[in-house]
Amino acid sequence: MAAFTIYPAIDMRGGRCVRLLQGDYNKETVYGDSPVAMAEQFAAQGAEWIHMVDLDGAKEGRRVNDRFVIEAARRLSVHVQVGGGIRTEEDIVYYLENGVARVILGSAAISDPPFVKKMLQKYGRRIVIGIDARDGFVATEGWIATSNVKAEELGRMLAEAGAETFIFTDIATDGTLSGPNIAAAVRLAEATGKEVIASGGVSSLDDLRALRQYAGQGIGGAIVGKALYTNQFTLTEALKAVNER
Repeated sequence: MAAFTIYPAIDMRGGRCVRLLQGDYNKETVYGDSPVAMAEQFAAQGAEWIHMVDLDGAKEGRRVNDRFVIEAARRLSVHVQVGGGIRTEEDIVYYLENGVARVILGSAAISDPPFVKKMLQKYGRRIVIGIDARDGFVATEGWIATSNVKAEELGRMLAEAGAETFIFTDIATDGTLSGPNIAAAVRLAEATGKEVIASGGVSSLDDLRALRQYAGQGIGGAIVGKALYTNQFTLTEALKAVNER
C-alpha cells in the first residue's frame, strides 16, 4: 500500500500556537504558549513530520516566528516542513541550512512564478508547493486575496517545472472540522501526477481513513490541526488509523 503520512500542524502567531477559522486573523483560538513544546508532544506521540506555519510571516511577507521552527528542527528527531513568510532564496537557504527538511512556497507561486520555478530547479524535493483554493481558485497573501488562476492549472504548470509535492488546502473547510474536500485534492493529484497532501477540515479518524484510500492515486498524507487541539482524537490514534491493514 502506498505510504500515507500524518502531519500535525503548528500554526504560530505572536510566538504562540493558534488556529484560525478559515484563515481569518480575527477568528483566532490560542492552544498553547510554546510551539516547541507542542512539537515535542507530537514527536513523543510518534510523529515523523511536523507542519509549522508562520502566520505572522504569511501576513507580513517576512520571517517572524522562525526561531521556534529552527529550535524544533534542531532539537527533535522529526522532519519539519515550514511555510509562511518565505519570499526569497535567502529565506529558503536559512531554513534548509538550519535543519528544516522542506520549505513551502505558496503566494509566490502566483506573484512570482519565475522565482518559484528557479527554486524548484535548485532545491528539488525540498520545496513543497502550497496551493490554497477558494471555490477552485488559488488564494494568496495569507488568504486575503483570491486570484483568477485555477488550482489544477497552477499545479500542472509547477509540476512541469519540477514540483514533486503539493499541499492542497480548501479554505472553505479549514479550521471548520467539516470534513476535507477529498474530491478537489484528488483532482489536483490527477492533474499534476504528483503527491498531494490534503489540508483543511479533518475532523475524525474516518476522514483520515477516507483520505488514506486515495494513497494509490497520489494523496500522500494529511495535515491535521484543529481536530488534535480540540481532542477529537489523539495523534497516536490517527497514526494507528492510517496504518491499519
